[in-house]
Amino acid sequence: MKGGKLLKKVTVKIGLKQKNDKEGITVEVLLDSRMIELVMSSEFVRKNKFKKKKLDRPIYVRNVNSTFNYKRLIEHTVKVELFYKEHKERTEIDMIEQ
Repeated sequence: MKGGKLLKKVTVKIGLKQKNDKEGITVEVLLDSRMIELVMSSEFVRKNKFKKKKLDRPIYVRNVNSTFNYKRLIEHTVKVELFYKEHKERTEIDMIEQ
């Protein structure tokens, strides 16, 4: 809460596709989650049959209070093409374990 008011959740629809896929998917994403990196859940990766790449060593996730969350490591990334309106870019998104 900020100033006693609830903040409004802002989402946008984007397209995601992997390099050799003919068709991608459209998803609704949170625009400003205060995250430093892009992340997607392992369940989302599994459901959409994205190929994942194992990291050489895991990335430890911090909770809101800055303590480490040892149960939710980032051990994989997913390479995707991201589309929003006229914008297109290739990026790697961290996969957080569920």
